[in-house]
Amino acid sequence: MRTAAVTALVLLIPALQPTVAAPAETRAFRVEVVGRGNPMILIPGLSSSGDTWEATVARYKDRFTCHVLTLAGFAGVPAIEAPLMSTVREDLAAYIRDQRLSRPVIVGHSLGGTLALDFAARYPDVAGPLVIVDALPFLAGAQFQVKSLDEAKANIAAMRAYLANLTRAQYDAYVRSGAATKFMVTSPADLAKLTEWGLASDPRAVADAMAELYGLDLRAAVANITAPALVLGSWSGLHDQLKSYGVDLSRAAVVQTFDQQFAGLPRLHFALAETARHFIMYDDPAWFFAQVDAFLADPAAIVRERGLGAK
Repeated sequence: MRTAAVTALVLLIPALQPTVAAPAETRAFRVEVVGRGNPMILIPGLSSSGDTWEATVARYKDRFTCHVLTLAGFAGVPAIEAPLMSTVREDLAAYIRDQRLSRPVIVGHSLGGTLALDFAARYPDVAGPLVIVDALPFLAGAQFQVKSLDEAKANIAAMRAYLANLTRAQYDAYVRSGAATKFMVTSPADLAKLTEWGLASDPRAVADAMAELYGLDLRAAVANITAPALVLGSWSGLHDQLKSYGVDLSRAAVVQTFDQQFAGLPRLHFALAETARHFIMYDDPAWFFAQVDAFLADPAAIVRERGLGAK
C-alpha cells in the first residue's frame, strides 16, 4: 500500500521470437520485449527495475509477448524533466498504438499498479485485462489517513521537500538503511536487490514521482475502466512495520481499505495475500501465480466474484 530514458531502448530478443521496435517519441521508459503471443505490458514500482518481473516473464513468455518497462529515473534509466507518471501514461498510449498491440494485459506493481489504473481509466478502449499488485487508487488516503487530496497536500509537500533536500550521500545512506524497503520483502537477497535499484535511481526523480503518486486520487476515475481487473493486496509487511511503532493493524482494516478505494471499479476480483509482503511475487510466488494463472485463463469469469470483503 505504499508504496523517472530520453529514448526508449528495445533490447535484443532471443532468436525466433518477434522483434518489436519502440517508437522514437517514447521518452518516459525503457522497454525489453521477450516472448511470443498476445501482448502483456509489465510496469514496476517506485525506484524499481523491470527485473521485478523476471519470474513473471519466465512463466508467461511462451504464451505472451512481454513488454517489460523500467521507468525514467529508476534503476539506472536516465530521468526526464516532465512529470513522470502522466508522461508514462501518454507515451504508453503511443507505444501501444505504434506497436499495434491489441488490448494488452497490463500488470503493475505499487506505483506501476496505480499507473496502470490511471492508464486504463484514461484509455478504456485500449487497455486489456489488468493485474494490479498491491496498489491503490488513492495512496495518500491510506498513508495519511485523509479523505481528500486537499487534506493530503501539506503532507505531500513536506514529504517531497524532505526527499528533495537530501544530499546524494544522505539519499544513498537512506536507501542503504532499508528504512523504506525492509518491510517490503522477507528475503535478505531480495532486499539487497531493492537496495541496488534504489542506489541506481535518480533522487530527484524519486522525490517527484512520489509526490505525483501521492497527488493522484483515482477513486472516481476507476469507474471508467471497462477491462476486468485482478487486484492483489498484502498486509503482513505493513502490519510488521506499524507494529514496530506500536500500532496493531488488522487484516480486516486492510481489506476494508481496498474495498472502499476500489468500490467504483466495475469488474474486479480482489484477493489478499496472507503472508507475502509488498513484493507479493517475491514473497509468495506460488500464491501469486495461482491467482494470475486463473485470471488470465478467464478474466471475465474471475471478476464475477469481487473477492474478499465484498458486500
